[in-house]
Amino acid sequence: MSHTLDRESPAEYTFDDVSVVMGTYDEEAAIGTVLDDIERATDGRAEVVCVDGSSDRTPEIARGRGARVVRQRPRGYGVAVRAALSNASRPVIVTTDCDDTYPMDRLPDFLDAINDGYDVVSGDRLYYGAEAMPALNRLGNRAFAALASVLTGRRVHDTTTGMRAYRREVIERIEWTENTGLSAELLIRPIARGYAVRELPIDYRERAGETKLDPISGGAAIAKSIAKVCLEERARKR
Repeated sequence: MSHTLDRESPAEYTFDDVSVVMGTYDEEAAIGTVLDDIERATDGRAEVVCVDGSSDRTPEIARGRGARVVRQRPRGYGVAVRAALSNASRPVIVTTDCDDTYPMDRLPDFLDAINDGYDVVSGDRLYYGAEAMPALNRLGNRAFAALASVLTGRRVHDTTTGMRAYRREVIERIEWTENTGLSAELLIRPIARGYAVRELPIDYRERAGETKLDPISGGAAIAKSIAKVCLEERARKR
């Protein structure tokens, strides 16, 4: 999915202009690998911010690899990611998860798309099948995308991916409200407001460590968030 770009691209960004942010919660099995991959992909030039509520060694590992760690009492996915976004200091902000499921070697492609003029670049995990994802989660994610597509009137492929790049002004100009459903909101509101959005196919790997989200209750919360956000954006246009 992409909008036609009708404005000139700004001066090209480099990884000196990029903040990579994530919420972390007991991810000592994966956080070192993720941060090492970011270091390689960005030549160590990107700022890395972790908002952490862990009781294990995650914050120590992150600090040891040069990340800025913001400690916060665990209050859910959206609260952590919003705090991470607000602590980023650079003009391009990339979100990712800290479970080693996302391909950090694709960060240059995300930055290239921002430099092509897109406001949001969203990693589409389902394009290649996402075989490493549990079948129930895969089915749920396809259902979320179908729901969002119907309600926004635009084809959406993956609403809940954790890997996206944003121009800073998109993050700053929209009021974000969701917690469990923040990942969907971070895509739906920019689409509804006419920002240039591109979904970029990415590979998805089996996660390292245990998942914290219950697929049933979490899935219901995400579906409810998608409907709520879409309806709010429709009402805003009236």
